[in-house]
Amino acid sequence: MVQLALGHPVEALAKFDQMVTGWPLDRYALASRAHVLVQLNRLEASIVSQRQLICLPGSHAQLAVAWFNLGYLLQQAGQYDEARPAFEKATEFSPRMDRAWYGLAMVLIHQQQFHEAKLALKKNTALQPMSPYGWYRLAEVNLALGEPEKSRKVIDHLRRFEPRVAAQLERDMGRTASVTLQADNSHKAVNCAATGGGA
Repeated sequence: MVQLALGHPVEALAKFDQMVTGWPLDRYALASRAHVLVQLNRLEASIVSQRQLICLPGSHAQLAVAWFNLGYLLQQAGQYDEARPAFEKATEFSPRMDRAWYGLAMVLIHQQQFHEAKLALKKNTALQPMSPYGWYRLAEVNLALGEPEKSRKVIDHLRRFEPRVAAQLERDMGRTASVTLQADNSHKAVNCAATGGGA
């Protein structure tokens, strides 16, 4: 910890490696090693440590955190198919872990599983009603599902406690709608050109 405080992560990692060698079942050593490896941009090695951690016995709270951290690392590595079950395990061990629901939603959005993402975001916003992040993503998912009126309701809700985020979301939705409209018009133009018809 002194080495970390002094800004020497490589030296700190060497100490944590020694701890893991001596006590391979020590949760603190494995978790700390995984954390330092992330700081050193050694994501794959960190994932290996985190996988060891989820195999150790522990309380539901400890296991939830371990599975969440694994999901987060896998998501950062672009391994979405593996990140999804990790986040799901975190929510099983701790159904009230709002960040696990959010992480799961982000993976589902990437996989274009918008209906399931919406359910995860509803869990997240119920647990963290004053955080704008889940609401923002929920509005985006509603838009992706072709439900702009529900996105509008989210904006109205956000405006009560996060007016700046609501304004940003409104601008982003306007740009998305504009791009969609342009794409639709382009598609119509192609169809007209192909058939020789008029507008």
